[in-house]
This record gives sequence, C-alpha cells and structure tokens, in this order.
Amino acid sequence: MVCALVALTAAIGVTLSSTKIYTAKSQLFVSVPESGSGGDGANGLVSNSQFSQQRVKSYVSVITSIRTGSLVKADLGLDESAGTIASKVAASAPLDTVLINVSVKDSDPARAMAIANSVGTVFPGLVDQLEKPRAGGTSPISVKVSQSAELPTVPTSPRPKLNLALGLLVGLAVGVGGAVLRETLDTSVKGPDHAQELVGAPVLGAISYDADASKKPLVVVHAPSSVRAEAFRQLRTNLQFVDIEHPLRSVVITSSVPGEGKSTTTCNLAITLAQAGLQVVLVEGDLRRPRIADYMGMEGAVGLTSVLLGRTSLEDALQPWGDGALQVLASGPLPPNPSELLGSQGMQDLLRQLEGRADIVLIDAPPLLPVTDAAVLGTLTSGLVMLIRSNQTRREQVARAVATVNAVGATLLGGVLNMVPTRGPDAYSYGYGYGYSYKPSATAGRLTPIDSHVAHARGAATPNEPGIRAHLEAVRAPASRPEPPAAQREQTPPAATEPAPTPAATAAPSPESPAFPSAPVVAPAEPPAQVDYFSKATTPTTTDSWWERNDEPGSPAT
Repeated sequence: MVCALVALTAAIGVTLSSTKIYTAKSQLFVSVPESGSGGDGANGLVSNSQFSQQRVKSYVSVITSIRTGSLVKADLGLDESAGTIASKVAASAPLDTVLINVSVKDSDPARAMAIANSVGTVFPGLVDQLEKPRAGGTSPISVKVSQSAELPTVPTSPRPKLNLALGLLVGLAVGVGGAVLRETLDTSVKGPDHAQELVGAPVLGAISYDADASKKPLVVVHAPSSVRAEAFRQLRTNLQFVDIEHPLRSVVITSSVPGEGKSTTTCNLAITLAQAGLQVVLVEGDLRRPRIADYMGMEGAVGLTSVLLGRTSLEDALQPWGDGALQVLASGPLPPNPSELLGSQGMQDLLRQLEGRADIVLIDAPPLLPVTDAAVLGTLTSGLVMLIRSNQTRREQVARAVATVNAVGATLLGGVLNMVPTRGPDAYSYGYGYGYSYKPSATAGRLTPIDSHVAHARGAATPNEPGIRAHLEAVRAPASRPEPPAAQREQTPPAATEPAPTPAATAAPSPESPAFPSAPVVAPAEPPAQVDYFSKATTPTTTDSWWERNDEPGSPAT
C-alpha cells in the first residue's frame, strides 16, 4: 500500500510538472497519372496502384528527413533548426493504401498545425524533384493533400488518467514484489508460533520492545504497571507450570546470539519471582560480558569465580537485593577459562548448595552459538530458557542453538520471544484487547509494602498510610455481629438468656440474628492445599497474599 501511494504521488507530480504537447495531423494522397503508366485499361490501373504503394513506403522516410525540415523552415521562417523541425514530424502509411498520415507534435498548438500544413505544401514539390526523369518531362508520381491539419485544442501529453493508472499499477506491482522478496529473503523469527516450531518447546512469553530498556532495564521496578512489566509476570507464571511433576530448582537463561536481551530478562524475572514470595538466587553465569551487577546496582568484583576458587565463602559473596527475598551472586573476577570453570565439580556442588537455600536459582549464561558455557550449565540445572529476538534472530541460528542443547543432553524448557514490535504488520498484541489498563486508578487506595525493595530502588520513603501488615490484620480481625436497629433491640432477649456464642457464630451471624433472619450457619472448611511448583512442599491456601506467608512467626491467623 505504501508503494502504491508513493507511485501514485509520483505520477501526479510528473503529470503536473510535464509540458503540455499538442498534435496536429494531416494526410497526403499519392497517385500515378494515367499518362505515366505502362498500360491501358484495368491492367494499367492495377499497375499504377501497385507502383504508388511501393513509392509510399519510401516517402514515409523522406517526410521525416532533414531535407523536408529545411524546406518547412524556409516556408514558415522558423528560428528552429531543420533537425529540430524534422524531429517533431512523424509519418506512417496504412497497409495496402496510397495514403501518408503526417503528425506534428509541439508545445504550441498553432505552430504544430502550421508545420503539418507546410509539410503538405513542400513535400509534393520535393517528390517532383526526386521522381523527375533525367531525360526531362514530368514526374510520374503525384502527391496531393487529402486532409489539412486543424488547430488542436486538447493536449495529447501528458495524459493524467493513464499516468495515474500506470502509477498505481506500478506501485502495487513493486509493493507485492517487495513483500514477496522480503518474505523470501528474510529468515528471521516473526511470531510465537514460528518460535515454538523452531524451539520444539512452548513459548513461555512475549515481551514487547522498549527503546529505554538499556537506560532503565528493571522495568518491573520503574514501571510496574506497564504492559511490558506484566509480560514478565506472565513469564513467571508460565515458568511455574512448565513441569509440574518435576519442580524447577535451577534455570539457565540464554539466547542464540548476543544482543537478544537475556540479562535484562533474567533480572526482571528474578524480581517478579521474589515479589511472588519465593526465595530467589540470581547468579551471573556470563563470565565473559557480565551485566547483572550493573543492572542490579551491585558490586561485581566478588562473586561466582571468587567462591569457585575458594577465595571467599558463599555467605560473603551473596548480596541481598531489596527486602532479602532475592540474593545476587555476581560474576567476580573474569577467568581465562570460563567453560572449564562452569563445568567443574565445584560449580555443580555450588548449584546444589544454592538450590538448598532458595526456591529457585536463575543463571544468566552467555549465548549458545559463540561459546559452550550455556550448554555446559544446562547439563547441571533443571533446564534452559532460550530468548529469541523478534524479527532479528534468524531461523538457522535458532535451529543451531537448539541442536547444541540437544547434543549435550540438556533440557530446553521453552522459548521467550523478546523485543516484539508493538506496531506494524509484525506486531504481537498483548493484553485483553478491550481497552483494559493495568494502571491503578488515581483515586483508588494504594497499599505499599513496608520496607519493600521497590521503595528502596526508587529511593522513596515509606508512606504514612497504614502498611500491608496493618491492612491484613484489619481484614483478618473477627467479624463482629451487626448492630440491630433500636426497635429490634427492644425485642431481643436479654444477653443473659442467650447461650455463649460458638467460634462459628463469632465468624458469621447466627440464624436468630435480626440482620440475617434466614442465613444458615456454616462452619468454615479446611483450606485446600496449594502446590508450590518450585518446591515439593504444600502449603494451605488462605486469603493472605504472598508477603503474609513470609511474615514473622506469631502473626494473627486467618
């Protein structure tokens, strides 16, 4: 469509800028007089006609010659050269006729008519000179004007309708051809279905493109209500349901080639997991180009290599982030042999130790194709998650990366389509599609977790409004019986005659309550068990949020 509009606009521009050309037409008749024929009667007429037709073919070229142009110039007294005048004249002879059609094109309609009529005036004399016998006498060919030129009123060029139609057709042809060529030559991954087909595992999420990701990588902190932040939460949820029967304890986040956003995705995923109430350890496994410490705002001089080489203990190397639910193990000094260090027995023992102290361990690893670090780590963990940059990563790169993972026997948990365009034909829509916004209402009450890592990251002080725990204590407080109206209180029996309320009656109004005269009393059932997909333990489901499950002992029960 864009190509069609461009071509149509170009056609309009060419039409408006072109000089108008007018065409004047005249017609000449060529004949042979009876005195010049070689016979009499019908045979002579046929012979004369054939002779005239043969001559007409030659006269077409003579009319457009410079000699004819010089005669016209002398006849009209024009300032133009004979060659210029000759270039304006065109002649044609219809098949099996003795007619010559003359047409003259010029920007001045009057001059075009004058040149066409002048050709009819000077050309018969030129033919007499050419056809006159050497011995003397008259020419056997006679040329007469059968139709004089008239003043043209409508320009023959440009032709707006034809130009616009041709421009539109050319634009459509170029657009369709370009689209077909682009589709044929472009081998990049374009959508979730395409990515799932290449990876051979489910696509766990699609994260939109953000031009400010390099400046503000922690989008779940700086813009928690954005669509991109919600995409990371969706990735967290999908990751929990990848393998229900075998809980994930450690996951490697990698990609096929550099520049696909694996480090940014790992940081945001770790924060969202910690916000869900899980104990998370984020390990910088990219010992070639580490980025985690810079994104998280931590010191990277001491970390993974320091622990593996025995220079420091794990307790000293781990750095808490936020409220402590997330701990970061930076890269430490960069070693000369990262692959050997990551595949060592010490690395395997360290991962088991980290899995014992956290619900899940996330490892940011280098790309699969340039180096083997990610493939080595994949054999020591629960599996790998591969990032694929939309419209950038080529199909053959993804296929080679998947083959590398399968070659070492690692588990590919799924793929994540990253940097998905939000506009254009390749955009991948996310959300409900009904104008639903994740942004909180300006008038709605907001609850801010006390001492949260979000507040620390933003440098904001804790608001003076009640915190989460105070809110939950107020919500979990035993419901009091509704106070009946004054008229009904007079009819209510004295409190001494009522039996002592049971716990069930304390939680809900009794059938005798005037406010709910027909409401049955139902004892609260035991809460069902909720499966934690990152650990084999089960916890009862309550109305408390994730932060309440991590509250100190002695908190009020529901």
